[in-house]
Amino acid sequence: MTIQDIKSVGIIGAGQMGSGIAHVSSIAGFDVHMVDVNQDQLDAALATIKKNMQRQASKGKISESDITTALGRIKSSQELESLSDCDVVIEAATENEEIKKDIFRKVCPLMKPEAILCSNTSSISITRLAAVTKRPGQFMGMHFMNPVPIMQLVELIRGIATEESTYNAIKDMTHKLGKTSASSEDFPAFIVNRILLPMINEAVYTLYEGVGTVDSIDTAMKLGANHPMGPLELADFIGLDTCLAIMSVLYDGLADTKYRPCPLLVKYVEAGWVGKKSGRGFYDYGGDTPVPTR
Repeated sequence: MTIQDIKSVGIIGAGQMGSGIAHVSSIAGFDVHMVDVNQDQLDAALATIKKNMQRQASKGKISESDITTALGRIKSSQELESLSDCDVVIEAATENEEIKKDIFRKVCPLMKPEAILCSNTSSISITRLAAVTKRPGQFMGMHFMNPVPIMQLVELIRGIATEESTYNAIKDMTHKLGKTSASSEDFPAFIVNRILLPMINEAVYTLYEGVGTVDSIDTAMKLGANHPMGPLELADFIGLDTCLAIMSVLYDGLADTKYRPCPLLVKYVEAGWVGKKSGRGFYDYGGDTPVPTR
């Protein structure tokens, strides 16, 4: 399959990542089929996509007619069967290996033989995920950054069985989406999260050991390292559950104690304080202004 053959994109998962992928795919001219088991999640995703497109229009990046046309390209469903005619299917479910494998086992028999299957996983082995499919040569990682409509990078990860034609088609598709690709080998957490998440984990250790408060740690990194967002604020934005999942993949996959998840990160996740999406993480988001929780 080549980029000329890719007309329709299926997306599994209508959360933050899935809705963002649907957004940029529809703007780029692809027909989009977005699937989620939860109808409320699908409705929320469509509302978010429309709001974000309107924000782009207010900045002059797209026109009102672009919004109408793009939204008209998006169809939503709770049934995986709706992906049967898609040329590329991108899984954007939660960062849990068993959930992803279960999805792939179910969706593969429904897809047409020549279709390509991708995972938006941010850390899990592409080779291992591909092994549960009947099309490992047509399987690869396509890791978008969050928020998808704004962030320019897509990490492309080949598994051991990924065919060159599959990689080239997805690389060309990435560029058609207006994104820049970076190729990563299939090692735990790939490039971005291999570097970013240990930094965040170290910031949590710095808090855990009492070296600094939430505010002082984030201020130090914003003003001392010129980061646009402090590491603890960024962790809340990513989701502390996702941060913990990625650190666990690094720790398990590389067997190096430097990747051991901070016990304080574990405690926050156990408490359900997983960041902005839950209303509380290293900051409390209940008021007009986020307030540090430590």
